[in-house]
Amino acid sequence: MTKKKKSTEDHDHDLFENPEAIAEQFSRTEQFIEKNKTLVSVVAGIIVVAIVGYMFSNYYIQGQNDNAQRDMFQAVYYFEADSLGKALNGDGNNYGFLEIISEYGMTDAANLANYYAGATYLKLGDFENAVRYLSAFSASDYIIQARAYSLIGDAQMELGNYAEAAAQYEKAADYNANKQFSPTYLVKAAIANEQAGNLNSAKDNYQTIVDDFYGVVEYQESVKQLARLEGLAN
Repeated sequence: MTKKKKSTEDHDHDLFENPEAIAEQFSRTEQFIEKNKTLVSVVAGIIVVAIVGYMFSNYYIQGQNDNAQRDMFQAVYYFEADSLGKALNGDGNNYGFLEIISEYGMTDAANLANYYAGATYLKLGDFENAVRYLSAFSASDYIIQARAYSLIGDAQMELGNYAEAAAQYEKAADYNANKQFSPTYLVKAAIANEQAGNLNSAKDNYQTIVDDFYGVVEYQESVKQLARLEGLAN
């Protein structure tokens, strides 16, 4: 007769009931660890880093973000009241946007402060800093991110960088394109492209409005401007 193999359950039973089996199992584990010290150390290090990173993200950064949002409340108030110096630099008791960015750099609030700082510099006529801070901002929200691209375009227009301005306006128009905002950005792009001497690109901007956004406020003006540019080309 063929000898019946031990089942897994029998093997597990041996481990619990037989001290020699337990010792043998520990010995094999120790041998594996001894032969693979580097691998074990790397895996352990990765686990520790992951745990520390998770705790840092969920507790420290979240706490910092909560503090930053509270501190930014007054700066936003000053921005909306056109007290632009205080919005940027604070009032001696409350932080301005620049201090929020400096003190809470890894938080969502600091990211939003970049947007406000860039918009503030744009109002103040400091167009290079406007580009700097608005470019540091990023968001998944299609309205505010597209608005940031458009504001960068406004600053580049003021700096005379018309081709770059057009590129920013086109980014704004293409970012989750929609009837509410994209036609406005495309008109701005067309104006910037024409200023840069890129008449074909300007025509493309108006053509996109005509083809994709029938019925919007900008539609009739785009038809007229498209005809004008085509006349210039002839």
